[in-house]
Amino acid sequence: MKLPVNATLWKIAPAMALTAAAAILAAGVLIGLFADNAYQDQKSREIEVQDQILASTLTAALSFQDREAAQEYVDALRLNPEVQAVAAYDIAGARFVSYARSPDVRVPAGAPQPGEVRAAGTITVATPVVERGQIIGTVFVQAITEPLERRLARFASIALLMAMFALILGLLGIAQRMLSKANADLAAQAAMLATTNEMLRQQIAEREKAEEALRQTQKIEAIGHLTGGVAHDFNNILQVVLGGLDVLRRRMAKWQLSDQVRADLERYLGEVRAASQRGADLTRQLLAFARRQPLEPKDTDINKLVQGMSDLLRRSLGEQVEIETVLAGGLWRTQCDPNQLEHALLNLAVNARDAMPDGGRLTIETANAHLDEDYSRWHQDVAPGQYLLLAVTDTGAGMSRDVLAHVFEPFFTTKEVGRGTGLGLSQVYGFIKQSGGHVTLYSEVGLGTTVKLYLPRSFSSAAAPLPAPVPPRETGRSPSETILVVEDDESVRALAIATLGDLGYRVVQARDSGEALRQLDAYPGIDLLFTDVGLPGGMNGRQLADRAAQARPDLKVLFTSGYARNAIVHGGRLDEGVALISKPFTADALAVKIRQILDKSSDPAA
Repeated sequence: MKLPVNATLWKIAPAMALTAAAAILAAGVLIGLFADNAYQDQKSREIEVQDQILASTLTAALSFQDREAAQEYVDALRLNPEVQAVAAYDIAGARFVSYARSPDVRVPAGAPQPGEVRAAGTITVATPVVERGQIIGTVFVQAITEPLERRLARFASIALLMAMFALILGLLGIAQRMLSKANADLAAQAAMLATTNEMLRQQIAEREKAEEALRQTQKIEAIGHLTGGVAHDFNNILQVVLGGLDVLRRRMAKWQLSDQVRADLERYLGEVRAASQRGADLTRQLLAFARRQPLEPKDTDINKLVQGMSDLLRRSLGEQVEIETVLAGGLWRTQCDPNQLEHALLNLAVNARDAMPDGGRLTIETANAHLDEDYSRWHQDVAPGQYLLLAVTDTGAGMSRDVLAHVFEPFFTTKEVGRGTGLGLSQVYGFIKQSGGHVTLYSEVGLGTTVKLYLPRSFSSAAAPLPAPVPPRETGRSPSETILVVEDDESVRALAIATLGDLGYRVVQARDSGEALRQLDAYPGIDLLFTDVGLPGGMNGRQLADRAAQARPDLKVLFTSGYARNAIVHGGRLDEGVALISKPFTADALAVKIRQILDKSSDPAA
């Protein structure tokens, strides 16, 4: 391969560098010698000037033979460390006064000839003392100069730097030869690097997508914590409202009222009750989004669940929407709460209907799915494994990217005011997440939307039957039964006591777990412990029930709570054997629940 001009120059660079180094060293020596001569000349001029000054100063002292004054002038040159000897001679050439810095320095006894003498390391200058044109004496000054070796050493550093520069040039030449060889390897790797960079850009794009999904998940989690706490407080408030309405309704039947007044009261109470029930539904949806609703998972066959909802879906969606089901054969089973899954599917179907105001097609599909580790790496809230897929697809208007970024947030809706609460998708999201699943949503404007629900596969042997409606039961009374009500909220506790009293039960109350234990000791005939899960005093409702069971193994327990707490719910699932009635509850629901628990305890076949 023919080298370019620059490469050829760099090949001969080492020889050029060595030649340059020799030339630089020679130049350094010449510069040093020249500088030494200049230094000698400078020192000579300095001594001559000092000698001339001393000669002019000693004129009067030599004229008047004043030795004392002459000695002072001579001694003044001691201040110059380079001056080694000074002497003044009279007109006859005899030494008049002198000074020597050390005994080793010899001072001539007679006047030397005027002029300059340079010896190794010294400069001697003799200057006549002239007065009115006549020589009346001679001045002698001897000074040392810096040795040649030391003078040359001053220039050695410069020469060394120049030599190092030349050496660096040589090394650069060698390095350039190696670099030219390396360039060939780099050129061969350029294509590979370009390919690697492209792969890296793709990975960065995927990473950014995963980080955006993670930020969205974290935002949803934060909103969930907030809405869960708000829903809990609302449930206590709604419990007081609904409980008060139930008590008022039952007691109003005993009042002597005119037909008109009774009709007005019943109408207003019905409106208040309906509004309160809507509020209770909203809080339940908020709790579902916050994953704080107690679930009762069962081994579920999703194909059978979808088939069982076909009539309900057709009535809910109307004739303009064509429903198509694509159910996979050999579908796995999943552990989930079938009631909540039915509610989630109905929510998705209603949303799809609203997105197709002029009609369209709704497709419900089921399939087995495997989410691998690569998928899990880019969706950090998903554990790799086998899942059941339930997909709902519509041919509606679709959603933009901005809408998709907020679609699972509670109260976010694109519908007109009064046509939706914005809690449907958020409730679906919370339920699937609480069930250990995963939700994805794909949408294109003008084409439609697909929502995919992934639920973990269950490996149990048989599917449980779908829940059947529970027929209403008589809420019989038994004056002999006593119930202990434990509730820290005074309003909720008062209404619970009034409700149970109206139902015919004897009621004992307590505001915290400590007082409840004392009441259990004082009233051994208590048949049922009805307690809130969250209690003050360092002991929650579950801990209270466990303590009570140690002394009263036959004591029945019914828990109540505004939202699912870890004390009785783990992994989003109600602990086995735990009876729970969620706030807000009605008097009828409470009566049925209590009778179920008490009748089960007294019925051996139950």
